[in-house]
Amino acid sequence: MAQGRERDEGPHSAGGASLSVRWVQGFPKQNVHFVNDNTICYPCGNYVIFINIETKKKTVLQCSNGIVGVMATNIPCEVVAFSDRKLKPLIYVYSFPGLTRRTKLKGNILLDYTLLSFSYCGTYLASYSSLPEFELALWNWESSIILCKKSQPGMDVNQMSFNPMNWRQLCLSSPSTVSVWTIERSNQEHCFRARSVKLPLEDGSFFNETDVVFPQSLPKDLIYGPVLPLSAIAGLVGKEAETFRPKDDLYPLLHPTMHCWTPTSDLYIGCEEGHLLMINGDTLQVTVLNKIEEESPLDRRNFISPVTLVYQKEGVLASGIDGFVYSFIIKDRSYMIEDFLEIERPVEHMTFSPNYTVLLIQTDKGSVYIYTFGKEPTLNKVLDACDGKFQAIDFITPGTQYFMTLTYSGEICVWWLEDCACVSKIYLNTLATVLACCPSSLSAAVGTEDGSVYFISVYDKESPQVVHKAFLSESSVQHVVYDQQGIFLLVGTAEGKVFIINANSSSSFQIIGFTEVAKDILQISTVSLLETDIVEVMVLSSLPEAGRSRLEMFTLPTLLPQVSTTFADERGRLKDEIIHKYLYELEHALSSAVLGFQSNQIYGFCSQVPYICSYLLPEEEHTGIYILKPYKKVQSRQYGPGLLYLSSHGLWLITIAKCGILCIRDVYTLETFAWCRSHSHQGHGIQSMRISMDGQNILVNGRDDGTLVYLKWKRFGGHLASEILDYYQKLLISLSSAMDKENHYLSTTPKVSVDLGSDSEHTVIRRIRSRDIAQEAKAEVQVAMMEVEESCAKERSGGFQKQKASTDLSQDELVLTDVKKEIPWIQQKSQEAIKKEVNLFSKKRKEIKQGIKSLSKTILNMMEENDKLENIAKLDQQEFGLDLEELERLHDESQEEVAKMIKDVEMHNLAKSYLAELIKEECWNSMAVKGRALKCFHIPCVVENFPMKARTVEELKELERVLQQKKIEAECLKLRKEIVEAQSGVKLIKQRHEEDDEEEEEEDKTVKYSNLPNYLLGSLSTDFGVDTSLLSSQLELHSREEKINQIILLKDIIYKVKTVFNNEFDAAYKQKEFEIARVKERNVRIREIILDLELEEAVWQPEFEDCEKPERTLVVQDEEITAHKHIKPWHKAKELIVNHEKEHWLLIQDASTRLRALMDMMGGVLEVKKEDILRMVIPQPAFMAKPDAVWTEEERKQFKDYEKKVKELNEERDKYRKSLEAELKKLQNSIQESTQAFDEHLKRLFERRVKAEMVTNQEELKISNLAFSLLLDEELSSREKFLNNYLTRKQHEKSQTSEAVRKSREDLDVCKEHYDNLLAEDKVMDRSFKKEFSEIPGHQVDILYKLFKRRPRISKQKTHSETTSVVPFGELPGSGKLNKDAFAQLMKAMDELDNISNMPEGLDPLVWNHFCMTRRAKVENEQKVKQKAADLLEMATFLQKRVEEEEKVQQEIERVFHELILLQEEKVRFQLNLTIQILLKQGQVELENFQLVLEYSDAILINKNIIEDLNSVIRTQGQKKVASMMESKDVHKRILQIEWEHKKMEMEREDLNQKAWDIQMLFFSRDRQKYLNEPNYEALISIQIGIMEQTIAVLDKMHKKNVENCKKLLKKLGKFSNQKDIANYALSCNLREELVAVSERKDICNAMGSKLTCEKIVKERYENMMQQQKLTNISKQQAEQISILQTEVERLRMKTFPALVQM
Repeated sequence: MAQGRERDEGPHSAGGASLSVRWVQGFPKQNVHFVNDNTICYPCGNYVIFINIETKKKTVLQCSNGIVGVMATNIPCEVVAFSDRKLKPLIYVYSFPGLTRRTKLKGNILLDYTLLSFSYCGTYLASYSSLPEFELALWNWESSIILCKKSQPGMDVNQMSFNPMNWRQLCLSSPSTVSVWTIERSNQEHCFRARSVKLPLEDGSFFNETDVVFPQSLPKDLIYGPVLPLSAIAGLVGKEAETFRPKDDLYPLLHPTMHCWTPTSDLYIGCEEGHLLMINGDTLQVTVLNKIEEESPLDRRNFISPVTLVYQKEGVLASGIDGFVYSFIIKDRSYMIEDFLEIERPVEHMTFSPNYTVLLIQTDKGSVYIYTFGKEPTLNKVLDACDGKFQAIDFITPGTQYFMTLTYSGEICVWWLEDCACVSKIYLNTLATVLACCPSSLSAAVGTEDGSVYFISVYDKESPQVVHKAFLSESSVQHVVYDQQGIFLLVGTAEGKVFIINANSSSSFQIIGFTEVAKDILQISTVSLLETDIVEVMVLSSLPEAGRSRLEMFTLPTLLPQVSTTFADERGRLKDEIIHKYLYELEHALSSAVLGFQSNQIYGFCSQVPYICSYLLPEEEHTGIYILKPYKKVQSRQYGPGLLYLSSHGLWLITIAKCGILCIRDVYTLETFAWCRSHSHQGHGIQSMRISMDGQNILVNGRDDGTLVYLKWKRFGGHLASEILDYYQKLLISLSSAMDKENHYLSTTPKVSVDLGSDSEHTVIRRIRSRDIAQEAKAEVQVAMMEVEESCAKERSGGFQKQKASTDLSQDELVLTDVKKEIPWIQQKSQEAIKKEVNLFSKKRKEIKQGIKSLSKTILNMMEENDKLENIAKLDQQEFGLDLEELERLHDESQEEVAKMIKDVEMHNLAKSYLAELIKEECWNSMAVKGRALKCFHIPCVVENFPMKARTVEELKELERVLQQKKIEAECLKLRKEIVEAQSGVKLIKQRHEEDDEEEEEEDKTVKYSNLPNYLLGSLSTDFGVDTSLLSSQLELHSREEKINQIILLKDIIYKVKTVFNNEFDAAYKQKEFEIARVKERNVRIREIILDLELEEAVWQPEFEDCEKPERTLVVQDEEITAHKHIKPWHKAKELIVNHEKEHWLLIQDASTRLRALMDMMGGVLEVKKEDILRMVIPQPAFMAKPDAVWTEEERKQFKDYEKKVKELNEERDKYRKSLEAELKKLQNSIQESTQAFDEHLKRLFERRVKAEMVTNQEELKISNLAFSLLLDEELSSREKFLNNYLTRKQHEKSQTSEAVRKSREDLDVCKEHYDNLLAEDKVMDRSFKKEFSEIPGHQVDILYKLFKRRPRISKQKTHSETTSVVPFGELPGSGKLNKDAFAQLMKAMDELDNISNMPEGLDPLVWNHFCMTRRAKVENEQKVKQKAADLLEMATFLQKRVEEEEKVQQEIERVFHELILLQEEKVRFQLNLTIQILLKQGQVELENFQLVLEYSDAILINKNIIEDLNSVIRTQGQKKVASMMESKDVHKRILQIEWEHKKMEMEREDLNQKAWDIQMLFFSRDRQKYLNEPNYEALISIQIGIMEQTIAVLDKMHKKNVENCKKLLKKLGKFSNQKDIANYALSCNLREELVAVSERKDICNAMGSKLTCEKIVKERYENMMQQQKLTNISKQQAEQISILQTEVERLRMKTFPALVQM
């Protein structure tokens, strides 16, 4: 892992020199905390910085494992806890001010801790981690153990705090939730109990939530079945069902931002919406506090949401994003807002000091203010944060006292090096990038994003000023580098240009020139030695495409400022051949490279591999690119991309990398001799570093952690120090004259007027906005110019004179409109070069302009001539354009536009075609029966068929399965009926003949029942011939499988009904086709007759419409297209050829004389038909043209024949006309009759269609009801599964709670036993006090006993009244640590009581010491009893809570059981209470009144005959019952009388028996008898008492004698014991001698060991034989017992067998 690599792979010091952290400068990104009344702390990078608010002194604590995570402080113990940011992070606890590590806490967190919080008293620390654990843990940080932890996935918390008045309460808040966690303790066991706060809605109102698991307000639906919760409808059965809510039921709640505790253990919550909430800490009841509006608003400021809250007496202090601190004065349920304090920046955090005399205010920028309360409150700035993180740093020459920092917003600060105190600030009000300080003067150069370089004079450290500004280019400045002697300033830009500027302020920072390099510049390195007069420059850039790096080197002579004009061209570019520019490439990528001082060496830091390489430059000159090979390669032991730096004397190579380690290496061996871990890889390591000229001071700037670290040498001496110090002295001597000169010039240089200010952020924002506006304006101007050019191009023909005038413009006539706009130096040089070129070629330009004018006149004349020509000879306006390239470009653009439009149209058409194909496939091709309609001929009636899709294979298989199953069920039912009938037939023969009549009646009834209409079928599907015998009865559909099978059969019935109707429709469709064909056939004859009769009647011709033939809509006809058809040229040529051939054929036909003769003579026909008689005309004779008088006889005869023929022809015409009229009428009548007959048939088909649709709807209604019942069944099953799962979870919870109760009860019993033992010991110690001191006099014992009972008074620390009035929480409650302190104080007070001065007079000191020890033991025992009593009470409370939890869980389980029972009852009721569909004929149901009953929850459906038969039987049985009841009434009266008398006598007998028993059992003792019989009972008692007293006196006398005798005997025994002691002493002396003799004899025996060994072997064999004999006897006894047991087993086994005895 990276962390391990940081520790294990860190470089090791090779010598005695080492680096240490002197101070750290950084600004808080997290909340600042108080450690004590005078010290604050905050994490910054790898460090925790402590600041004394009085002395401003800083102390630094470094985290050994990288960047510091979250932090918390414990003020009573003065400890600081923080976490690191490595994988599997740790929590470190350090004490203050010693900064020694107290403990290290290691948990199971994988990524990071997000919150830490100490309890206000005690040794408890709470930690919270987000992803992936979301775990809250409670630590005992003194013992480094986790007391308890709990995980809540998905709960992201942003604030956590303990209740100051009760360490057992912990509040966790997030932007969506607030929860209060209670810590419960039993002996050493701790556990969390979380309760969530129900937040109000966004408007402050409360929402009444319903119970999701057991809803009580669900409506009752009596028709459609039970109404279930939404989770069951959604099909949820797991834990998600407990919290499921649909989107419509979710309402936005308030969003908490901050919370704080009150002394009453309540919570104040600030919300984003501006509401202030108060939450009761015990009940968690939420109260929305009302805001009291003032008449005059606070400066028209709208306070919306508090960012931070801090409690004070009578209210809270809150801050928003407007930079104001407000005081909320809270009274009851309302509050009023007052201004408290105004800060420059938005306030991000506030906290009080422990003594509540100081308020710490932290801004979003990181600045820290201290507001001190008192008679005259003061506001002091403790920490003035910079505007962003440090972008660049550098030492002010010579680097021993001051240094400078730069932020991205343009803020420049000058700092005192010793203690990092800010000396001065200056704002550039622009985005800055880099900073460099000049070695030869007290000046600095700052590069900016807009391409400028600002030169800052730091001659006066307290008031730095801008002395010069150089606007180089519009590209941002990325590198600013001075050479070692401060002669040149090299500026690298993003576009790949390196500018060389004279670093001397006396030359006004003259820009010498620039050279072009690769765009991606990584580093610029220079070498300027004292003994040489040149400056070598190396530029490193990357080639990411090739995976290489490029080095570009060039040389600058020190005399370059004097001869700069010869080195650069007119545009300012330095000539490569003069500066000796060479190109080198490396085969691998480098992240940094520097140029060595000697031997022409280059040192590079590889970016892909952890190596540092050195390269030798070639001595010979070369052209092109030279490939460098590594000369020496050393493993860096630093990972990530790094940077290289050289010290001032060039012998130290300093490397920094992403790992955060700084290494100082020897430039010859590249070995590390000093290193320091100042940053970590979590903060992306080190961004930059600077080393002073003398090498004593090192500044290291972090990349992302925002810390600036000052490193100082610990052990620094020897040749390392002497080399650099010698060079430092030489360099200072060499630069002294130049420094004096330049510094004197800087002191007299006036300040340049640039836009500077104090508020950097707002001005930078304004500058960014103005730059954006300028860019937008520039873009708008360009767009306008393009529009003008386009309009000019369009109006070339009409405005050629304008074009002619515009051609007179030239570059020398251009004028800049924006004079105030600043022009970069490189652009100025370019403009100057252009002006020189214009002046140089002015004559040539005039000649070209005159040629252009003459050419334009010629073209204008040609255009005028072109306008006079015909259209066919005219040229287009574009043909006169002289700019052929522009014409070609316009042509290409038009072609591209046309191609784009064609492509768009084609894609649009393709999309439409695809959509049409989808619709056609779905609605037409996939239909087995296409949807179509039929219309009547004469009436507006339309009949449509049923469009039907083909049934899938799965549907057919499912239908086949159901049909097979139904057939099997029918066969089984048939066989059962046959079996039942066969059995009943035997019984019927044995019955009487009288039952035959009843059977006949029943048979009649059954026949009648079977002939009834099947009203339970619920549809008219039988009218279409569909077989419904396989359908189950609607009253028998109880199971899920039956309902599914019924749905499949109903779908099949619908399909069959539609198929039957479609067949009828197809027959009608064919009939209509036949009728239309027949009408067409007759219309041919009708048209001929009308033509012959020359009538003007229209012929009625029926046709199919589009709805009758819908396939015609899929084919587009030519007449439907309204657009003009595009005809290709070859199609036009083909049409012309066809027309020409047609005309030629007609000419040929006109030339046929035969046809012309036939047409003239016989009308074009060779035979006269009967139909032509109406058109026949008899030609008049030619003589009829003459007058009648001149006719001849022959002519008169011809005239008579002509009249006769005309008469006959007219008669024939009349006959034929009448026959045609009759035929016409007949044909028309037949058409009318046939079409009317078809219309009647179609009307009947329409009724059939209506009936089929009715049947379909009826069946679909049944399917819908069945589907709804299936859905409801699934919902019931889901609800049942959820309840079972919920019950399982609750039972598991019940087992856990039961186990907790059992364990708590056991712990309580053990603790109670221990407490009883301690209490008994305390009592024993109290009772045995006088026995222990029985040897001293009684009065002294009494005095000691009084002292024994006396306890010292512990003086409580009196808090000052002022502190008590200020601190709202007062004295915090006690805890374990405070109890220990109190016990220690008690023991200290006991030491005072044990003083010899408190000893009573005349008491032995030894006795006094013994007394003190006894009293101390008694006090310690009392403290143990008190502590154990408190523990016992705590454990009892813990047990009570666990018992309550167990009871609550048990109630939940019982509730679940009850809900399950109700659900099962509801499910059974639903399965039995079926929804059926009944057909009722209209007019058959009549009601006398309109009082309909809609409640049929307890109704059943049965036959009417059953009701009538049942009513007749009920009447007969009722009459019989009334008669029997009258008979039994009298008998019952008598029985009651006899029973009452019998009961009375029984009770009297029981009373008498009880009295007799009481008399017999009356207790009467002898004393009572004696008392009753003796008249002087008292005298008798007194006599007995006297006798007993005499007896006691005698016994006492005898006891005293016995005691004296025992004492005498004891004296004798004492004397005897003394004699025995003397004898024993003599015997012991003899014994010692005997032991010596015995040891001697043992030695002899050991010498004679063989004999003893044999005896030992014999003895062992004897013992083994005895053991074997004993075991043999035992085995015999066990064998006998086994045989007896086997016999018994056999006997018992035989008893279990049946006895098979032969009869």
